[in-house]
Amino acid sequence: MTEPVFFPPSRRIDAAGVAQLTGAVLDDSSQAATEISTIASASEGGEGALVYIDGKHAATFAFASLRAAAVLCTADVAPNIPVGIAALVTPRPQQAFATVARLLFPSATVPLAVTGETGLSPAAHISPDAHIEPGAIVEAGAVIAAGVSVGAGTVIAPNAVIGRACQIGRGCFIGPGVTIQAALIGDRVVIHAGVRIGTDGFGYVAGRAGMEKIPQIGRVVIQDNVEIGANTTIDRGALGDTVIGDGTKIDNLVQIGHNVRIGRGCALAAQCGISGSAVIGDFVLLGGRVAVGDHFTVGSGAQLAGNSGVMNDVPAGARWGGFPAQPAKAWLREVAVLRALARGNRKKRDGDA
Repeated sequence: MTEPVFFPPSRRIDAAGVAQLTGAVLDDSSQAATEISTIASASEGGEGALVYIDGKHAATFAFASLRAAAVLCTADVAPNIPVGIAALVTPRPQQAFATVARLLFPSATVPLAVTGETGLSPAAHISPDAHIEPGAIVEAGAVIAAGVSVGAGTVIAPNAVIGRACQIGRGCFIGPGVTIQAALIGDRVVIHAGVRIGTDGFGYVAGRAGMEKIPQIGRVVIQDNVEIGANTTIDRGALGDTVIGDGTKIDNLVQIGHNVRIGRGCALAAQCGISGSAVIGDFVLLGGRVAVGDHFTVGSGAQLAGNSGVMNDVPAGARWGGFPAQPAKAWLREVAVLRALARGNRKKRDGDA
């Protein structure tokens, strides 16, 4: 359920307003004034709640128990909505729901100052050589080193550390405890708590006394509209740059090695590991715990199932899975064959017994 203490709704909206905002069609115009004050899952709902039901979930949904003010749903679901609940018909209910949710709960979309401070906290440590544009917020305990630039509307949360000469664009959020070194960060970038950006990459060469460090003198370049989940780490380049493309979304606990290049509009789920100098194209989707070996390329539009291990280049638009990763159809055939063999062996053993 939503918690009004942590995320109070910024406003209310009626069913007619939802239709106008999302392009949905109100099934019964007499319900245009139905007031919506919050959002919820369809299984919980509640007074004043907007919920959504996709067609794929309708077959098993208990419509008689639905409690809500309004429902975003597909046309085939609308006849099942109980009397008294406004049905808003749209081919993409979840997307429409997200649009309304962002309007009602903007603070849950782009984080606000953690302490509620405005301006530059007297308890922050800001170098006199740093350039902080008017409208930026630097909260207590944050450290801003010499030569740093922070754009208007950006929030630097408590205990974040921004290293020398780093550049941070406008409208960003740098979460509590984040450390940023050797990095250029664009506009509207959200970096959640505990992220480490620009630490040195894992570069060593075997020497007489053991492993000898190779200096890592590159940068991290993060383009606009990127979001980076809590406790993710992004290493700076060895000689070139580590680059995260515009609009890419990275989950919690992801490791991105030095010189990695990730394209635009990608999504990387939790615990992915991208080894040094790998290249990820545009609009790539990586499931949880995907591992990409060093120097391999994942082509634009490719999708990798969770727990996949990439040990070869992946063609653009391909759907792969398994360890080592291979085309999804071949991987699923192998799984089916192994299961059949396991069942046969089990039956044979049971018969021998």
